Amino acid sequence: MKVDAVTLAAILAMAAVTYATRVAGLFLVGRLQLAGRAKAAFDAIPAAVLIAVIAPSMLASGAAETLATVVTAAAATRLPLLAVVAVGVASVVALRALGL
Repeated sequence: MKVDAVTLAAILAMAAVTYATRVAGLFLVGRLQLAGRAKAAFDAIPAAVLIAVIAPSMLASGAAETLATVVTAAAATRLPLLAVVAVGVASVVALRALGL
């Protein structure tokens, strides 16, 4: 496989920009003094990103994945995050094993 210089430069530039934005976020988060609604919005970012990643696959997949998403969402109303992840994985495995 042969990679030309322009393609390699583009890949390296994209990697550098991605890394820079992540590092900048880590440096800036320590300097922010958030309160009230801004803090609540900032705390909701990980869940929003997770939903943005999961929702398209839930809607484009089979019945097992869709049903497991509903079960996981119900568990998320009562359980801590690690337990919710475990429930989600277990429900997908069980529903796929049942042939859904």
